[in-house]
Amino acid sequence: MDYIADSVDAIVIGGGHAGCEAALSLARLNKKIIMFCLNIEAIAKMPCNPNIGGTSKGHLVKEIDALGGEMGKNIDKTYIQSKMLNTSKGPAVHSLRAQADKVEYHKEMIKVLESEPNILIKQQEVSDILIEDAKIIGVKTVTGAIYYAKAVVVCTGTYLKSKIFIGEFSEHSGPDGLKSSTFLSKSLLNSGIALRRFKTGTPARIDKRSVNFAEMEEQLGDNKVIPFSFMNTANDIQKEQIKCFLTYTNEKTHQIIRDNLDRSPLYGGKIEGVGPRYCPSIEDKVVRFSDKPRHQVFIEPEGIDTNELYVQGMSSSLPEEVQIKMLRSIKGLENAEVIRGGYAIEYDSINPTSLSYSLENKEISSLFFAGQINGSSGYEEAAAQGLIAGINAALKIDNKEPLIIDRSEGYIGVLIDDLVIKGTNEPYRMLTSRAEYRLLLRQDNADFRLTEKGYKIGLVKEERYKQFLDKKEAIENELSRLKTIFVGTSEQVQNILLKKGSAPLISGISLYELLKRPELNYNDFNDVNVDRPLSLTDEIIDQIEITLKYEGYIKRQLIQVDQFKKLEKKLIPESLDYNNIKSLRIEARQKLIEIKPKSIGTASRISGVSPADISVLLVYLEQSKRLERINNG
Repeated sequence: MDYIADSVDAIVIGGGHAGCEAALSLARLNKKIIMFCLNIEAIAKMPCNPNIGGTSKGHLVKEIDALGGEMGKNIDKTYIQSKMLNTSKGPAVHSLRAQADKVEYHKEMIKVLESEPNILIKQQEVSDILIEDAKIIGVKTVTGAIYYAKAVVVCTGTYLKSKIFIGEFSEHSGPDGLKSSTFLSKSLLNSGIALRRFKTGTPARIDKRSVNFAEMEEQLGDNKVIPFSFMNTANDIQKEQIKCFLTYTNEKTHQIIRDNLDRSPLYGGKIEGVGPRYCPSIEDKVVRFSDKPRHQVFIEPEGIDTNELYVQGMSSSLPEEVQIKMLRSIKGLENAEVIRGGYAIEYDSINPTSLSYSLENKEISSLFFAGQINGSSGYEEAAAQGLIAGINAALKIDNKEPLIIDRSEGYIGVLIDDLVIKGTNEPYRMLTSRAEYRLLLRQDNADFRLTEKGYKIGLVKEERYKQFLDKKEAIENELSRLKTIFVGTSEQVQNILLKKGSAPLISGISLYELLKRPELNYNDFNDVNVDRPLSLTDEIIDQIEITLKYEGYIKRQLIQVDQFKKLEKKLIPESLDYNNIKSLRIEARQKLIEIKPKSIGTASRISGVSPADISVLLVYLEQSKRLERINNG
């Protein structure tokens, strides 16, 4: 028997990384919410690789933190190894990656959620979304309880009608044997929301007591740890780190896989869903890259107080006995004991082009979606969407304009723009190559780009905002001061240049200009720059050096951003009937009608809309304006 259980400001369905950020942002913006999850043990769970960050994903975590989100703070508390990736390249692609203690990460996130007075966590399955006059009004659970709300954020991850595959075996289940969400898919379909099947997978976990680490290459963390959260310093989070290890597959491994491909559900046709191209299973790698004699296999601890090791690079849905056989063919894993077998998991997701930039459904008001249900993959992509969806749900309740981050302002903007405008035919993974303005969107300056926005909406609090302003002022003051410090051709200066392999000076120059040389560092001139502020942290010095050395490139990219903004400001009337524009190709017309872009800039990024179509659209809009001016006298 159905009954009315409660009424709140907002409801979050799901307790994964998207759900956590959505719930926290809503609660911290003074909204009373309920977070529904199938199992409290699944909150902030890491069913795949227990790490946060990595190439481009680290940028997302820093941006989440800059806006006032939680992921960066939580991994700073619970990491067991931390490393900055791509340091041999420019700062645009430097990305922080930290191995997490997965149990502690989960515990700490629950602690944070439970400490928020506006959050009530309920372990219950939501079966229906409730809609009235094209507006969400609440949800119903499998037990018949009805909860009314002004907004709902759906963050179901990989649990929606999920099914796992291990060889010939399959069953309806969520990750790690947890319960699947069985009923909500039907309710979404009945509400006019189309669903499709996506797939992802995970490798086996093995017992570290059965591994011969002496046969592998040690992988150490950085001596100096850089925090994910701008609220922390390196000294705040420094700790002893745990080692990871590297080994490789070989021809014997590959032959075992080839001999059993017919038993893989991926190749046997049992799996309907589309898998992630950028994170393939080992079966996929062996088939697609048949010329490669070996593939990397990283052995990574799942935590401090466990014997479980994650076998990165060996995601597989082959039968259990085949997984054991191929693992034991690898150097150092000859006696490996499997604790949890690898599997593929298939689940329902929506087409994200049905969403606006706020992540609200275009047809059903106050219904938001975030995370893997939107076709993305990865904890970081999910958390970023959860944060934005939660913020915008709160703003919607307050009848305020949504927070929209565009492609020139953040990787979060690139992620959401790609999903809602281009859509995706496979689980979407963030890549640095997707960001056109990546020199401006570095992870080190995420606070400069986004903290002001977080403060204006109320998610960044006064103490944090003041810390940011102090840092900003220190950088600006020092850059101005360096322009006034001139060094000449003294023996002291020439010796510094000689030691650094830099050309000698033939006349005086400001430190501002001299430090633009790539081989020179700010601290090289401490003896000359005697009046330098003593309060400058390493973080601030890094910002100063990047600003100096990349000043020319940054200026050029800012010009590109200006051009981008001009196209974004060329608005398309909502009433425009694309069927009246006969010169548009049929595919372009169909896509424009489906997506309903608000600007020429947005229209230009829609898959299937060519530059020629944009030219036709611009001409039509200009002609329409002329006719309107004539008609208006």
